[in-house]
Amino acid sequence: MHAQASLTPDSTQTAVDSSAVARGIMRLFARNDIWCIPEMPLKNGRRADLMGVDAKGQIVIVEIKVARSDLLGDNKWPDYLDFCDRFFWGLAPSLDRSLLESEAYQPEACGVIVADGYDAEIVRHAPLQPLAPARRKAQVERLARAAMRRHTALLDPDCGDLALR
Repeated sequence: MHAQASLTPDSTQTAVDSSAVARGIMRLFARNDIWCIPEMPLKNGRRADLMGVDAKGQIVIVEIKVARSDLLGDNKWPDYLDFCDRFFWGLAPSLDRSLLESEAYQPEACGVIVADGYDAEIVRHAPLQPLAPARRKAQVERLARAAMRRHTALLDPDCGDLALR
């Protein structure tokens, strides 16, 4: 994999790195018939960095981290577990992933993907923790509607705020 250069740790560089990690993960997922969208709002007020559905209808959430401080300061990530069948950390290649082996990050419940802007690799598979069927159905419907709203807004920018809600 190609590492992303990080000359300055400012917020602009972090945003670029997060986008690159998301792009690499989406390419990996596409090859494996998992289709996702970025920045998916959840019912609990959180926003998943990537959320998608695989060919079996299972929901996957990826929380992307590109800086050590962001990873260490994240105490909200367990809130995502109630909304997916599989949870992954998506990391930039330069980030020390040994942090995710501590009990606080529940390694037995979380997968790890390392990605850059070109590709990604699953370095620890996420175990299946099946959602209740009713919860999965509701999440898949919300995800589908969000994807359709975004697609409509791309095709017809005059839809404006209606399509982006």
